[in-house]
Amino acid sequence: MQKIDLIQQIKAKKSFLCIGLDTDLSKIPAHLLQQEDPIFEFNKAIIDATADLCVAYKPNLAFYESMGAAGWESLRKTMDYIPAHCFTIADAKRGDIGNTSAMYAKTFFEPAAAGFNFDSVTVAPYMGSDSVTPFLAYANKWVILLALTSNEGAKDFQFDSFENGEKVFERVLVKSSKWGSDENMMYVVGATRGEAFAAIRKLVPDHFLLVPGVGAQGGSLSEVCKYGLNKECGLLVNSSRAIIYASNMIDFASKARGEAIAMQKEMEIILQENNII
Repeated sequence: MQKIDLIQQIKAKKSFLCIGLDTDLSKIPAHLLQQEDPIFEFNKAIIDATADLCVAYKPNLAFYESMGAAGWESLRKTMDYIPAHCFTIADAKRGDIGNTSAMYAKTFFEPAAAGFNFDSVTVAPYMGSDSVTPFLAYANKWVILLALTSNEGAKDFQFDSFENGEKVFERVLVKSSKWGSDENMMYVVGATRGEAFAAIRKLVPDHFLLVPGVGAQGGSLSEVCKYGLNKECGLLVNSSRAIIYASNMIDFASKARGEAIAMQKEMEIILQENNII
């Protein structure tokens, strides 16, 4: 998907919501466990309930890989079911030496290989440019690079400073922005990082930011938008557990829709206030 298409979806749906499909057999409603493929049936119901309210879906690959071949099949069916107008993110956090990254890229971007045709994949930057550029070789596909994450362990490295005062996450942004462009690279920035968005926007003013941590992790949508919004929106704000696990009863899909509507309405107001729609 091209950047212009993503922006059009944001304007059409008045939303920049991304829904994480972190589907866990131990958390989905018990009545689905009787189905042949409970993971897919859960995802299908969530997609049916929310596809008009969100612009992206983000399956977390760990929840599928951990189930072996059956999990990969559930993921393939889920990907085939997601409407074409929705941006898709393989939350895989890959990144290895060049020839290995090329195989990872093939897995997620070439349907004839593993059966997947994701729009994007999350990538770890630690091994540098040659581990990232194989993903950038595909037209209309995106790298979503880890920049500043919301987990507690982010403090172990990401906020460390070089002699010139530049922080590690800032160095990641500056160097990696030269490998691609705002047309094929986004950055993961955790919602719990608040005012750090202002510094990030000075370094990558035009790039989209994928923002996890709103909802169950306690991140504030208003804070994220105050510092992170740009003239084209430039944000994909992800919510996973707060939406998909709003209920574990037979009404789970309608409850998920209710949570998604609440977020979409808040986003619509923000987009209007900033003259984006």
